[in-house]
Amino acid sequence: MSQPLVSIVIPFKNTEAFIKECITSILRQTYSNWEAIFIDDYSEDNSYSIVENYTQQDSRVKLYKNSDSGIIEALKNAYKHSSGSYISRMDSDDIMTPTRLETMVSNLEKYGKKHLAIGQVKYFRADGLSDGFARYEQWLNSLTVEGKNYSEIYKECVIPSPCWMLHRDDFDACGGFNSDIYPEDYDLAFRFYKANYTCIPCDKVLLHWRDYSTRTSRTHEHYAENSFLDLKVKYFLELNYDASRPLAIWGAGHKGKTLAKILLKQNIPFYWICDNPKKIGKHIYDQELFNFDYLSELKNPQSIVTVANSEAQKEIKHYFETQNMQAMIDYFFFC
Repeated sequence: MSQPLVSIVIPFKNTEAFIKECITSILRQTYSNWEAIFIDDYSEDNSYSIVENYTQQDSRVKLYKNSDSGIIEALKNAYKHSSGSYISRMDSDDIMTPTRLETMVSNLEKYGKKHLAIGQVKYFRADGLSDGFARYEQWLNSLTVEGKNYSEIYKECVIPSPCWMLHRDDFDACGGFNSDIYPEDYDLAFRFYKANYTCIPCDKVLLHWRDYSTRTSRTHEHYAENSFLDLKVKYFLELNYDASRPLAIWGAGHKGKTLAKILLKQNIPFYWICDNPKKIGKHIYDQELFNFDYLSELKNPQSIVTVANSEAQKEIKHYFETQNMQAMIDYFFFC
């Protein structure tokens, strides 16, 4: 039986320092029936020439120039040139482990359509990894090992953008790369969630995820915190918000205030609670702030938690559990 073709879409811009390692990791895959579609998004370095050299050595490596500008347009263009039964994405500065494609195809063949193959990730950085990325890696992998990624989708992006694969039909059915919403990887994760594609548990590291100071996700305005919050609110209101139930915001820090402004702008009513005695009883944006105890006065509320402190989050989660409240139905952590 012939192996299904896997199309790997890879946009790139000015990654000459890393792109050889990326291509080499693809060439070393134990699974051989793939096409790697590279799209140059107006690189000003030697990236294009490097990829072009590989296209002359292996016909599975394909190279095109972006017809517009930006990563979303690059992804759209790459997909137009793809023909695989399975679709996957890769970043040009990252490294696949040798069994990534084999593992993902095997999982998709086993579980069938409406499933999403993902893998564990390992961050690395030349000058050492920050505690923040180490925590994100640990958190993301703890979800992936059980396939429970959607359970905390409002915290951060729960699908590693350079490490997923699904059937072409399913990719098309949820809109593929056709959305123009940034951050594009987080938006796609929400559309996987909306389509109810089941995440296949995985306990293997399938991607080495590079971090460095000039990464697009660190420098571009499309990946600023406010963009993430706008996206979270958009999908919460569409997928999980129950207008028949009172909505409570927990926390009046920066994120809580930003969330309040977004909801007010959309005329979404809410109650605002916090534990800061200096704020309780005061008004912000004409909204009174209540003590946490006020939640008990609300009938069957939904809660959005914007409290960032990890210990406080544990206490809040414990409170919800004592009230027999369920995650992703009754309460949602937005940080």
